[in-house]
Amino acid sequence: MIHYLTAGGKQVTLLGTAHVSHESTRLVAEVIAREKPDTVCVELCESRYQSIRHKDSWQNMDIVKVVKEKKAFLLLSNLLLASFQKRIAKKLDIRPGQEMIQAIESAEAVGAGVHLADRDIRTTLARAWRIMKLWDRIKLVVQLIFSLGKVDEISPEDVERMKQEDVLESLLADVGRSLPVVRHVLIDERDRYLAHKIRTAPGDRIVAVVGAGHIPGIKKYWTTETDISALEQLPPRRKSVKWIKWIIPVGILVLLLSGFYYGGAETGSHMITWWLLANGLLAGLGALLALAHPLTILSSVLAAPLTSLNPMIAAGWVSGMVEAFSRKPKVIDFENLQEDIHSLRGFWRNKITRILLVVVFTNLGSSAGTFIAIPLMVKVL
Repeated sequence: MIHYLTAGGKQVTLLGTAHVSHESTRLVAEVIAREKPDTVCVELCESRYQSIRHKDSWQNMDIVKVVKEKKAFLLLSNLLLASFQKRIAKKLDIRPGQEMIQAIESAEAVGAGVHLADRDIRTTLARAWRIMKLWDRIKLVVQLIFSLGKVDEISPEDVERMKQEDVLESLLADVGRSLPVVRHVLIDERDRYLAHKIRTAPGDRIVAVVGAGHIPGIKKYWTTETDISALEQLPPRRKSVKWIKWIIPVGILVLLLSGFYYGGAETGSHMITWWLLANGLLAGLGALLALAHPLTILSSVLAAPLTSLNPMIAAGWVSGMVEAFSRKPKVIDFENLQEDIHSLRGFWRNKITRILLVVVFTNLGSSAGTFIAIPLMVKVL
């Protein structure tokens, strides 16, 4: 799929590829060799480019720092996406991102510069996460994880569909249908971003290698001025969200005090019991589902009722730190990470990904526990 565009005297060859096709890899090499461009744009961001060029980069990761900086979900999502790509590639006997690797190698062969045209995957996922509600986040995490188990069930028709879609769109198809605003972030915003980065790339002759699913969007936004700095920032939290972070804990404390004041010690004690049970048990269940260390499960049960009253600390942060110190990742875990993410079982077996699962599942359990506990407490009152 080749399209020819112009921009301010630049000649742009827009090459739409299939992420799961040997033919696309051959076509990329052929087009770049023929066009001999000044610049080759690729649908990669810096983090994905580094993962392709330096496959041992995972060994430099500080998992404790990831947990402290509250980036566990973003890293987990990135690994799940990489897993999806790797398993599809293995099923079809191709290298993950083979057409992008070929584009980089062909660019170097003809002396062209390589221009990274995609938005950072972490920014894309963070922007999507920021606008989602709790239930939508739960659906997203569940779909990301269980999508791993669906790869072996992919039919020839599914493969043909994926040849025309963005890999994120393929992985999150169900979420995109039920949450159009998330699809806007995952696909439409990136179409605008790609169009701008390709149009403003250095050089007079440019070959841009992108997934075929982005071609219509890039052509749509080709002449549209885009402020990409706005697309690189996280949308500001709604003021209501900032207030809710404090209103809920204060409201719960007021509710507890009201129970003691109007209903006496027995009513207040029952309300505290419901709060402890709902928060602690569901957070502990989340840690258990992640196959956490017994001390981690205990810490999540004990921490969740307290962290839910403190907007600055999350239960998953506590459980993640306990898991990291209880089962410290070893060198072999970093060395095996690329292989372990090929399977659902591997995510639970590898100590690094298990820590990420512990953080995410504990937080989801604690959040669910908070919203379940409130009506139970009101009923007692």
